[in-house]
Amino acid sequence: MKYAIISDIHANYDALEAVLAEIEKEGVDQFICLGDVVGYGPQPRECIQKVQELGCITVAGNHDFAAIGKTSIECFNTYAKEATYWTQRVLTDKDKKWLDNLPLVKHFDNFTIVHATLYAPELFDYIQTSYDAYLSLQILEGSVCFLGHSHVPITFFQEEMISYTLNPEIKLSNGVKALVNVGSVGQPRDDNPKAAYAIYDTDAQTVWIKRVEYDVEAVGEKIRKAGLPEILAERLKFGK
Repeated sequence: MKYAIISDIHANYDALEAVLAEIEKEGVDQFICLGDVVGYGPQPRECIQKVQELGCITVAGNHDFAAIGKTSIECFNTYAKEATYWTQRVLTDKDKKWLDNLPLVKHFDNFTIVHATLYAPELFDYIQTSYDAYLSLQILEGSVCFLGHSHVPITFFQEEMISYTLNPEIKLSNGVKALVNVGSVGQPRDDNPKAAYAIYDTDAQTVWIKRVEYDVEAVGEKIRKAGLPEILAERLKFGK
């Protein structure tokens, strides 16, 4: 079975289209989305529609729930709050109902998916350290969990100790648990502006984190025309 795994689209439809054009060459069996379909970007409705068309198995991100008032935005910075209010005005009732029905965690036979953490998925904490990873790895029942949220592709392993790798090719091993952050389609934050996505081949027990260029300037112009904060356009250029 071959899965295409995307996360943190953040209403960046241009980046999503570029990623899907590359995925089309892979011959995948199923699409998975790890949340934050909306937020920050200028085309939330188009991104929701495309994810639905793809039949993506999707879990909720914090911006998805923020867009329907299902989670607090008190900890959001000024720009994120402004983008959230804008998104709330743009989405239809149908869009909001779809977001409201998204689960926080989804379990498969061979893996689990979540937006943020397994130990408290509703809090949307970040996994950025070995200790953060440890908390979720202790709960992970299978061998691998895919997640997003930090917008930084990184994989944590649990053997005798917690280790990590930034290698874009991840070999999974029996008896070794792994947390795989697949990065962000629409707003990378690892100093690389290219959109990120993952391919997971269960037969090969391998995950590949892949990157693709898209027209960042075109998205920036859409952000400005929508009246969203300028910084949301500028940060895309630098992968911040």
